[in-house]
Amino acid sequence: MVFLPCIFTVALSPFILVPMAGSEKLTVSELTDLIRKTLEGNFGSLTVEGELSNCRPSSTGHLYFTLKDAGAAISAVMFKNRLRFLDFEPRDGMLLRVRGNLSVYAQRGTYQIVCEEMERAGDGDILLMLEKRKKLLASEGLFDSGRKKPLPRFPETVGVISSPTGAALRDILNILERRAAGIKVLILPSPVQGEDAPGILARRIEQANVWRLADVLILGRGGGSLEDLLAFSDERVVRAVAASEIPVISAVGHETDWALSDFAADLRAPTPSAAAELVSENRSEALGYVKNLRSALEAVFRSRLERARLLIKPFGLEDLEYRFRGMLQPALVRFDDAKENLLLALSDRCAGLRRRVELTRTVLEAASPLAVMERGFSVVIQEKDGAVLKDGGAVQDGERLVIRPLRGMVRARVEGGA
Repeated sequence: MVFLPCIFTVALSPFILVPMAGSEKLTVSELTDLIRKTLEGNFGSLTVEGELSNCRPSSTGHLYFTLKDAGAAISAVMFKNRLRFLDFEPRDGMLLRVRGNLSVYAQRGTYQIVCEEMERAGDGDILLMLEKRKKLLASEGLFDSGRKKPLPRFPETVGVISSPTGAALRDILNILERRAAGIKVLILPSPVQGEDAPGILARRIEQANVWRLADVLILGRGGGSLEDLLAFSDERVVRAVAASEIPVISAVGHETDWALSDFAADLRAPTPSAAAELVSENRSEALGYVKNLRSALEAVFRSRLERARLLIKPFGLEDLEYRFRGMLQPALVRFDDAKENLLLALSDRCAGLRRRVELTRTVLEAASPLAVMERGFSVVIQEKDGAVLKDGGAVQDGERLVIRPLRGMVRARVEGGA
């Protein structure tokens, strides 16, 4: 599409509004109608350049937004029948050039530009500033995925850093009450826009970490324009989020909104309500999960028991006894053979020893003096000294002797010794 090089040029005819006498009065509708005729009648087609802000696509397909510069802002709308011809998606912070007509919306008493055409003219000052800051913080590693911490599955205390009067806090409390009434909620109040907001938001994050006030933090607010969300893109806030030892969920605005805190946080939630759902796993869902685990565990046990039952089915009592005897029988046979061999060896050993004893006894008996004496021999002993008499010439007449036959004893006296 092609636009005229000028921003806008309009010839103004004399206003139809004239001072009224003090006695005359107008209704609101009459006054608004006069304003509408004046504005719409004196401003034809015009081209305006400004930064896109507060972009709000409606459910009907129309796009409502604000064009602004450093000194002023004006509302605008582009209806869906013209919106479909765009070759880009309008986002907050874009510098746009639009062509359209000025219109008065009587029901709200506002005026706006009804856009027929729209094209990009670059990036607005805010968007350029955010992109520069984003690159700086990213180069320091504050947005690295390796820094992200996992969220606790069942936190005991949830810290909410937000406006104490905002709708975002009410949504969070309602969802936590419905899904997990046992969770403690600690509200760390802070403004969410304005000059004081960044410093207080960063200080609340630091306080929560110093005193370990919560298991997880929700940093957020409701929707708004890119300017409204600037506090959450402040460098102090982003650094506090990145340095937090407590996991942080950034829940700034609606799903299409964004802030630099989203990139530094451990998790980004599209809305504050979604953040509340993320930190409060539904107790009924958790119970259902446990029941499913129990059913799965029981099924595994049943399967393994059935398999074990099939494996031991062939091993009945009688079959086991038969198998046991089959394994034991060879050992019993070997034991019996060993026993017989041992007994036979012992018997042979005893017989050999017995023969040796008999032989030794025979030898001893043959050499025994008693055996000789049984054949009639006696032992003669000299009575005077008890010496055995071996030589007859060793005695004198009249010397007394003692004769010891096999049994008994005889005393004698020598007569005529040799």
